[in-house]
Order: sequence, then C-alpha cells, then structure tokens
Amino acid sequence: MNRAKHIAIIMDGNGRWAELKGEKRVKGHEKGAEVVKKITTYCSNNADIERLTLYAFSTENWKRPRLEVEFLMKLLEKYLKKELAVYLENNVRFEPIGDIRAFSKSLQKTIKDVKEKTAHCDGLVQSLALNYGAQDEMIRAINKLKKNDDDITETMLSNELDCKHNVDLLIRTGGDHRLSNFLLWQSAYAELFFCDTLWPDFSVNDLEKIIKNFTKIERRFGGLK
Repeated sequence: MNRAKHIAIIMDGNGRWAELKGEKRVKGHEKGAEVVKKITTYCSNNADIERLTLYAFSTENWKRPRLEVEFLMKLLEKYLKKELAVYLENNVRFEPIGDIRAFSKSLQKTIKDVKEKTAHCDGLVQSLALNYGAQDEMIRAINKLKKNDDDITETMLSNELDCKHNVDLLIRTGGDHRLSNFLLWQSAYAELFFCDTLWPDFSVNDLEKIIKNFTKIERRFGGLK
C-alpha cells in the first residue's frame, strides 16, 4: 500500500470563497489560515505523513492588488507568531522554502525565529512556500552550480533546491487543473489530485478521502506493471 510520505497542497480559492459570501477577499485568507492549522495538526498525528508542503505565497502573487499583498504579509507574520506554540505542541518542524529576501526585515526575522525554535522537533515537517516559484528555485540552484566545472547531474541540482524531497501526493483545491509553478522538479512522479472545493471549505475529511484513493494507486514510476 502506498504511503503519502510527502504531501504538497496548492491552497487555491480563498478570494473566490470570500467573494461568493459577499465578503472582502482578505476574509477568505483569514479562513484559509485556520484550515492550514487543522490540516497541519491532522498530518502531524498521521504516522505515514512525514512532510507537508503548502503553497502560501508565490513569486507571481506580487501582481495582486497592493492592499491584498500587504494584508497577506501581515497575516503571515501573525500566523507564524501564533502558531509557534502549535508547532511545538505537535512536534512539527517548520522549514520554509522560497526566497524570503523580498519580505520585510520584521517578517524575515519571524520566519527565521520560528524555523530556529522548531529545529529540534522530529515529527512532521511543515514547509510553507513563501515567495516561491519552481522556475525561480531552479534558476537559483543552477546559479549556485554554474562555477562547477563538472557536468551538472540530477543529484547535484536536487541538492541545491529549496525542497530536496520528492512529492508523493500533490493536491490542488479550487477547481483549476494546473501546477502553477509549484514544485515542478519534485513532483515529476507525484500523483495529482484536483478538487473543486475552495480551500477555506477544505476539511480533514476531504484530505482523508484523497489519501485513501492515493493508497490504491499502482505507482510504476515509468516501469512495467
């Protein structure tokens, strides 16, 4: 039976969820943050799941309205400060991926503090993809290797990526069927599940159903049956 050791989720639909309810888009992001907590806590208590990587803020999200971006930055900092206790209580290690240099000094400090204070945790690893784009990730990795005289190998490139772990199960909520520049290298053989549920309505029960379906898949990785 397959184990979903590394689950990655594109958390799509926060803004649309709020608009459907006649609310401002920021309300959807607030509700979405609550779902992150529930899903992370569930995964931390599932022995089969070792890593959970969540697409929180992409390199393309800077194109959103300025006020929405500013709100997301404040929400992220508030979330991390509040959830530190939850991480520690559930033995979750926080390992962000992405280029956080574009964030404010205050937010960068908060991200680094939470990472350092949970470094000793040896349970679930939760990664938030922050100012992350898979193409940007690969370019940064290649730039680190370009001074090397040897031919670049898959292993060499993998070792320089933000995320060094292959994805088993990749889920996207919100109804769209695309990867949107998320973990392209790591998801080469991931099983992809797309659901129409908007992220603020996504539940632990939804995740359990997807994992159950995942366990039944015969994964051949390009080999024969």
